[in-house]
Amino acid sequence: MTRIDMLLKLCARENANEKKETDMETLLILGAGGFGQMVKETALQLGYKKVVFLDDAAKGEDVIGMCCDYVLRHSEYPVAVAAFGNNRTRLHWTDKLIQEGYEVPAIIHPSAIVSPSAVIEPGCFIMQRAVVNTHTKIERAALINSGAVVDHDSVVCAGAHVCLGSIVKANCTIEAGRKVEAGEVIFSTRRKIEGADSRCLEDAVYAFGFGPQCSYVKPFGEGHINETYAVYMPDADGTDVPLYVLQRVNINVFKNPAQVMENIFGVTEYLRDVIRKEGGDLDRETLSYIKTKSGDTYFEDDQGQPWRCLHYVPNSVCYQQVERPEQFYQSARSFGHFLMQLGDYPAESLYDTIPKFHDTVKRFHDFEAAVRKDVKNRARLCRPETEFVLSRGKDCGVLMEQLRNGELPLRVTHNDTKLNNILFDGDTGKGLCIIDLDTIMPGLAANDFGDSIRFGASTAEEDEPDLDKVHFDIHLYELYVKGYLEMANDVLTPAEIESLPWGARLMTLECGMRFLADFLQGDVYFKTAYPEHNLVRARTQFRLVKEMEEQFDEMYEILKKYR
Repeated sequence: MTRIDMLLKLCARENANEKKETDMETLLILGAGGFGQMVKETALQLGYKKVVFLDDAAKGEDVIGMCCDYVLRHSEYPVAVAAFGNNRTRLHWTDKLIQEGYEVPAIIHPSAIVSPSAVIEPGCFIMQRAVVNTHTKIERAALINSGAVVDHDSVVCAGAHVCLGSIVKANCTIEAGRKVEAGEVIFSTRRKIEGADSRCLEDAVYAFGFGPQCSYVKPFGEGHINETYAVYMPDADGTDVPLYVLQRVNINVFKNPAQVMENIFGVTEYLRDVIRKEGGDLDRETLSYIKTKSGDTYFEDDQGQPWRCLHYVPNSVCYQQVERPEQFYQSARSFGHFLMQLGDYPAESLYDTIPKFHDTVKRFHDFEAAVRKDVKNRARLCRPETEFVLSRGKDCGVLMEQLRNGELPLRVTHNDTKLNNILFDGDTGKGLCIIDLDTIMPGLAANDFGDSIRFGASTAEEDEPDLDKVHFDIHLYELYVKGYLEMANDVLTPAEIESLPWGARLMTLECGMRFLADFLQGDVYFKTAYPEHNLVRARTQFRLVKEMEEQFDEMYEILKKYR
């Protein structure tokens, strides 16, 4: 959400005509031209006692200064609107008033008919005998002129002008800054899109500009956090092909989607520049995200859910599990290359979208609290596992202490470096690009490395109940070290390289702690299929940790071979 959006929420009113008597005393109008005079007459009919102007050219008793004086006049006239006929100018000054902290009302003429379900944002003008129908949204600084009709379920975007006597029919979107000429009729271009089983999904398709051409949408991928769809469009010969990927972001996990998307756009645009200089394929070697028609990094639907869109990468494959050692090696090269490409990116400029996500010390303290509280009376069921974690409290601080001491630098890290977050080329089997960038944040290279080892160098699934099947595969570890350092060796510091085995050990311990803490808390975070599911998951991680500890010297010896 932009600063303007946040300020809009603060100054919005359910109905512009339902104002406290004290708010109706004075109104400051920027722009004393013909439209400004119309707004003054309307304001007086609405009950404002005193109306004055700021204008750069006009003179008169009620013109008390120039537009640039709006900052000086705020305390004397706290309520203000921008009444310029030019759409761009009206929107510009409306935003300035909102940013300055003015109360910016919508001005609705008494003769206008506005549905109670319509959303009328600050700085709008609904003039004489205009009609705004059911479930319509009039965004800030939009002008619905005399006798105009905006029918149900339409959107008039910020700064647009629906002119005298014009008609906007149902389910239309009038783009930001557009002028619908006097007497013009805008027919709905919105049509039912096959596969769009909700209005929110349909709105998202239209928000990114695909509505008129979209053939259909259908669920896509195997992710469990975000809701994902492939958007099919006709190609040159009329065949329907997937061209875009549309995702609804889970705000229960990612509570600030604006920060998530700012991180993603910053990193992917930087990567495009790097790939261009490397002579790579811009359409396949990084994700390319798309802004909405209004220029936003994401679309927020009527339920407050954020949607984002990116280009589909054709002839690519995503694997859920390591099927062949070569895949694990290619994943190592992909994540190592990703780190290398972003080696000069200022990690400190990224938002911590999930604060302290891989702060193992904090995770340990959270685990201790879960044990103390034992809200579900489950501690008795996992005493050996609990003791396993508590006996390794000092280990948890190894990497965090190095970070605090300046021995390890912050990097741009992915923070979910599993095999299924890589797209592989469908023909060559080589890694193409890294996907699922929601958790792009400042972090430690060792943590990204370690999460890959935790996931990929195990001989069993992370919820395998038979621990005899669960082992740390030192050969897969070596394969990953080889591929990772082939790409990242030159960008990593000696201390970072030395930290990699600790990253494997601590990421596995941290994940086990989180599973066990969730078990103690009643399975509130991770999805479970049965009551002991998280406990089983914790046990597999602790088995891996134990075997890593037993082979820790060998892990370092392998590291020396490839550094």
